[in-house]
Amino acid sequence: MVEMMKNRVFADIKVGDTATLERTCSMKDVELFGVATGDLNPTHYSAESAEKFAHHRKVVAHSMWGASLLSALLGNELPGPGTVYRSQDLDFKLPVEVGDTVIVSITVKEKIAPADVVFDCKAVNQRGEAVFTGRAQVIAPTETVSQPRMELQEVALRRRHHVFEDIITRCSDLAPISVAVCHPCDQVSLEGPVEAARLGLIDPILIGPESKIRSVAKEFGFDLTGLRIVDTAHSHESAERAVAMCRSGEAEALMKGSLHTDEMMHEVASRDKGLRTARRISHVFVMDVPTYPRTLLITDAAINIYPTLEDKADILQNAVELAHVLGVEVPKVAILSAVETVYPKINSTIEAAALCKMADRGQITGALLDGPLAFDNAISEEAAKIKKINSPVAGRADILLVPDLEAGNMLAKQLSYLAEADAAGIVLGARVPIVLTSRADSAKARLASCAVAVLFAHARRAKA
Repeated sequence: MVEMMKNRVFADIKVGDTATLERTCSMKDVELFGVATGDLNPTHYSAESAEKFAHHRKVVAHSMWGASLLSALLGNELPGPGTVYRSQDLDFKLPVEVGDTVIVSITVKEKIAPADVVFDCKAVNQRGEAVFTGRAQVIAPTETVSQPRMELQEVALRRRHHVFEDIITRCSDLAPISVAVCHPCDQVSLEGPVEAARLGLIDPILIGPESKIRSVAKEFGFDLTGLRIVDTAHSHESAERAVAMCRSGEAEALMKGSLHTDEMMHEVASRDKGLRTARRISHVFVMDVPTYPRTLLITDAAINIYPTLEDKADILQNAVELAHVLGVEVPKVAILSAVETVYPKINSTIEAAALCKMADRGQITGALLDGPLAFDNAISEEAAKIKKINSPVAGRADILLVPDLEAGNMLAKQLSYLAEADAAGIVLGARVPIVLTSRADSAKARLASCAVAVLFAHARRAKA
């Protein structure tokens, strides 16, 4: 049944008429009010700031949050739709703490023709203590209105994108690393390394047809002053030269340009002239998801199509080492499947259980593993509680190990396009970190991928 809103016109309002509204203040209310008004007073958001600066020494709502409830009461109930504010005078008695229930009441004190109504206003908390008192004067509606109660859009709070900025900032005190940029012959693939060089992240070595590289730079206004260019005839030669420079130690990282990924990775994977190690090569997405409270790594979504159990152990170890470099001391790894129980007909659940036992036996180190876990209970504590999953990983995963490339690729792209996530990418398990860029990557994502490679290369230097 549709709930109706009906106002009270001036003629029908009597002195002594009352209306009340009850609302419990949540931290979300405080944050939404801050977003709407731009009030950044830290005592409303930080317990430490409140303890240090606030008279009450606790996180409290903005005083005007409580006062704004009066507007709702006047506009919704008495007089209701069509009401126009004239003035408001309040005396604030006590702050509203997060969790307090506020009961706001208004009483008609006076009517002033032709349409003004004066109200006594009061709000008390759940203990009956006065929060504020005062008066309000409004213009009451003169025509009766009856209409369905509106349903406002739901509002979800999201943290600001900051993961990539933090990663890039961490590189500010590090020396730039030499990066072999393989065939940067279009705007996107040349702009990334040029900008990264300008910011002092990398010393790029541009490997490709020099005339084409300079033509692209001229067309889009990129300054190549001071950048080394290694001239090649075609993309295949570019891949060979770039990989050779990384193999010899002349470059500490490899970056994909405008050639196809398979063409470059074919040279990387060469047994005789490539960059292979004893570890399986794999790709890791570093995701900045506004609706998730931590950096999220997804692996492998770009290299290994149908990885075996042995492959997954290497893929996982690569991601764990990257998490360490990014500052996560003991990353929580959720090994994903369609369900959170071991089910013999779903092979990924068997492999998830095996990987967890491998970690118990020290075959995978440096992380806390759990699996199989479905995606919902891997990233949502609420979902994990509903399904009665008792796990230190469930709902708090730092790394998602996917069953295969298809699942990982779809998951990463769904987060990017439906959850407005940013994604940086890096390939690990080779002799050097490899930056894989995409035409769809934002400029920030390309810089973040470079910064991740810089952090990883410096961490490798420290171990050498």
